[in-house]
Amino acid sequence: MSCVTLKNVTKPSYFKGWEDMGQLDNKVALVTGGSTGIGLAIARRFAAEGATVYLTGRRKAELDAAVEAIGEQAVGVQSDVSKLDDLDRLFAMIEARSGRLDVVVANAGIAEFARVGEITEEHYDKTFDINVKGTLFTVQKALPLLPDGASVIVLSSINASKGIEAMSVYSATKAANRNFARTFAAEFAGRGIRVNAISPGPIETPGIDGLAAAAVQGDQQFKDGFAAAVPLGRMGRPDEVAAAAVFLASDQSSFTTGAELFVDGGLAQI
Repeated sequence: MSCVTLKNVTKPSYFKGWEDMGQLDNKVALVTGGSTGIGLAIARRFAAEGATVYLTGRRKAELDAAVEAIGEQAVGVQSDVSKLDDLDRLFAMIEARSGRLDVVVANAGIAEFARVGEITEEHYDKTFDINVKGTLFTVQKALPLLPDGASVIVLSSINASKGIEAMSVYSATKAANRNFARTFAAEFAGRGIRVNAISPGPIETPGIDGLAAAAVQGDQQFKDGFAAAVPLGRMGRPDEVAAAAVFLASDQSSFTTGAELFVDGGLAQI
């Protein structure tokens, strides 16, 4: 797969006010599924906090646009986390260019509706391959590059804690990812590597737009129903998840591991 890099790009306006924060100064980070939605918001914020950010995506056009939007601290690598050869090429490139990874965000994932009676083997395999296999082997193959004290962040979901119609396969993958955060945290504790999960609620992303388009009740009604269920009365923003990721990636969370941080407006809590 190809690598895309854009240098000497003027930082856009969303960086204003963040330049001096530097919570991730001189860090090297990887965000899988970083070309759109939550992954892109995390990659943007990491770069704004001073990190060099590698981001992956399956679609070249979206990945190129993401790298251009973030600027000179971003390196795009077109790859599919469900393909181990792609992951091998990704980590070989990171090792050659940077020599280490201080932060790994295993974010790449997909979600599709399927009621129990409609689930196909193809749907099951596709969802588990990207969401679970991709997460597991992303972290496994990153391990040789992680220094002591590194941070690993796994994206789970409120679906791991709630029963939502037609989402049983997706929800099972996110429950698996939540448990990965616990077991990885136990295994890596001796090296001071912290592993935590972020579980977003309904967030305004292209992914949820795709689910809304497939909903029987129609796009806007689907979104309005989600927003009405949230105690704070609205959908979340990708940058709100990104803020949680910065906390878990930075030294501010130095005594936090194995935890699940909900960014859901209270939906799974109240």
